[in-house]
Amino acid sequence: MKKLAFMFPGQGSQEPGMGKSFYHQDASIKRIYDEANQLLNKDITRLMFEGPADVLTETENAQPALLLSSIAIHTLLLKEEIQPVMTVGHSLGEYSALVAAGSLSLEEALPLVATRGKLMEEAFPKGQGTMAAVLGMKQGEIESVIEKVENGAVDLANINCPGQIVISGAKEGIEEAKDLLKEAGAKRVLPLNVSGPFHSRLMKSANEAFAEHLNKVTIRDASIPVYANVSAQPVTDHKEIKDLLIKQLYSPVRFEESIRNMMESEVDAFVEIGNGKVLSGLVKKINRRTKTFAVQDIDSLNEFIRWNKEET
Repeated sequence: MKKLAFMFPGQGSQEPGMGKSFYHQDASIKRIYDEANQLLNKDITRLMFEGPADVLTETENAQPALLLSSIAIHTLLLKEEIQPVMTVGHSLGEYSALVAAGSLSLEEALPLVATRGKLMEEAFPKGQGTMAAVLGMKQGEIESVIEKVENGAVDLANINCPGQIVISGAKEGIEEAKDLLKEAGAKRVLPLNVSGPFHSRLMKSANEAFAEHLNKVTIRDASIPVYANVSAQPVTDHKEIKDLLIKQLYSPVRFEESIRNMMESEVDAFVEIGNGKVLSGLVKKINRRTKTFAVQDIDSLNEFIRWNKEET
């Protein structure tokens, strides 16, 4: 039996056509998609399959779409008796990781992440907050530079892999940080196509409202360790999971640290479950010798299943 770590992508990995190849593949997947449409009171399936891209990219649509796509694939892998020994998700992907670990039900997670997306959008005036990827600088170097920003709050948002860290904050602050970081030696500072300053202190205003919604949801102990974005440590206790989910809104995603901690368990492969190949690429930059798979369509699903059946 191979030892697998499942990874679940976050916002930014969505695109029209996502998950479509699975819809007619299995009756249980069609049922999951159809139930999601009813739970969300919108045709999320059509939006996933056909777009338009700008509507799918809206946070309150992208988040349930990505969760749904990931869990559909996870359901097919369960049918093949393929299960991970640990999971991790990137931001929104942490909810997929928790569903896969049995801590959240899909029925409760879908409306919850749609609400999360809406609250994140509303937490800061639209167009006044943004994010940018900083390439070619170390975490400590970036921290010392953004401390000097005077025109608005700027925080570390995603610590993804060596040489790729995302900053988040007020638009004016990010603009100032961009110039300061380039002066300090950053190779590039790339603006991200996002609608708000996610994973920064500017998201704290969404806290109270989100905690109310989280209180209505049943969170169970996870059946396997889930590596939390906030701590980069494995969690299974339902109370700790809940606390970390609230902090996650305004805390940096410590993805690189999570992956390095997971690598200590010597898993046979890191498997990205859901649309895109972003996380697989980050893992390769953390350790290029690591075996990775990105399962996002029927071909990649079948390729992974074949590999998993091979003798170790």
